[in-house]
Amino acid sequence: EVPLVESGGGLVQAGGSLRLSCAASGFTFDDYEIAWFRQAPGKEREGLSCISTSDGDGSTYYADFVKGRFTISRDNAKNTAYLQMNNLKPEDTGVYYCAAAKGCTFYSYGMDYWGKGTLVTVSS
Repeated sequence: EVPLVESGGGLVQAGGSLRLSCAASGFTFDDYEIAWFRQAPGKEREGLSCISTSDGDGSTYYADFVKGRFTISRDNAKNTAYLQMNNLKPEDTGVYYCAAAKGCTFYSYGMDYWGKGTLVTVSS
């Protein structure tokens, strides 16, 4: 069983929007912070955003290069997290992953669970 499954990727024109979903199973969703990462072709995986548990008041954190364009959220009743991406740019192209960890971090080695990713392609 895959603990996290991403969906919502696709092809979009620059300036457009996408909403990614991350469905969790097999663990207690609200015990874990959820983070989004992406990996562009030929580049290392980079952290984009993280949302804490309800005990952490659902605090959110963003990398500077997505701040103001991306919004992370979670619905604990649905065991699902989301990443709303607006004003997309060609440099946002990549495979987007969600991950779960105890504590918010943008370091990929700190994650306990990973999804398999969903591809986002932004055309110019």
